Amino acid sequence: MSTTLDRAVEHEVSVHQIGGRIGARIDGVRLGGELDDATVATIRAALLRHKVVFFRDQHHLDDAGHQAFARRLGTLTTAHPTVNTGDAHVLSLNATQGMAANSWHTDVTFVDRIPAISILRGVHIPPYGGTTNWANTAAAYEALSAPLKALVDELWAVHTNEYDYAATAEDPENETPDKAALDQRQFRSTYFETEHPVVHVHPETGERALLLGHFVKRFVGLNTAESHAIFQLLQNRVTKLENTVRWTWAPGDVAMWDNRATQHYAVADFDTHRREVRRVTLVGEVPVAIDGRRSRVVQGSSEAYTRLDELIS
Repeated sequence: MSTTLDRAVEHEVSVHQIGGRIGARIDGVRLGGELDDATVATIRAALLRHKVVFFRDQHHLDDAGHQAFARRLGTLTTAHPTVNTGDAHVLSLNATQGMAANSWHTDVTFVDRIPAISILRGVHIPPYGGTTNWANTAAAYEALSAPLKALVDELWAVHTNEYDYAATAEDPENETPDKAALDQRQFRSTYFETEHPVVHVHPETGERALLLGHFVKRFVGLNTAESHAIFQLLQNRVTKLENTVRWTWAPGDVAMWDNRATQHYAVADFDTHRREVRRVTLVGEVPVAIDGRRSRVVQGSSEAYTRLDELIS
């Protein structure tokens, strides 16, 4: 039964769309583990519709509150399959030059059970730059022509964690471990490789979405040149400006996105200022292709990352 307080909290929540195909700001919510069910349902519905949602002025949140809020939406993964930044569930992305996310990607697609939802909290925001962009991969698929849909509906891609992040930096020779957001040697310390369908069916909305991003190594059955050409063609469709939203961070901001229907890109344009954001992710399901086939593990187990013991208990 709803209490007067519950109804008051629900009444205060408002969702403001900020992009035609992606993005909304949610006002009137103090994030944490004490949120009532109606407010959590409103947030989840907005996320599924708008793919990424933003909350301002969440200055009260610390790591504990961040995780408590995330648990209202699902089961937490560990912080990362390979990288340890000091917390079991919270990944710190702390940089003074360059970032591991400065190319378009969906989080952790090199494992079979890719995260369902990512929740990112701004901790130290530079005085300029450091914005993050998101793209709607469901809208990108829907806009494809019939011949392109016929191609991608049957296509599978190999995803690995061997992506060379330094190659995207403007001056990779000057990159040093204390400046990068993540230690790339640690990132690649355990090799993961998974085959995913290029088009998967969203487990909650039933939408078809493209599953690509910078962890793609090649397409199954295609040579390197063919894979590169098709990858660029499809990625260009995903990242068309009409499919994207760009967020300028302020202290206290929280961004939450549906990792099953988006890609994102953090812009490394804040010179040598410090930028730290902290991420918690929720366990997802193995992607399913249009024909019902599920993603296949080639190498590396994600059981420790997705904490299947918590799901079973």
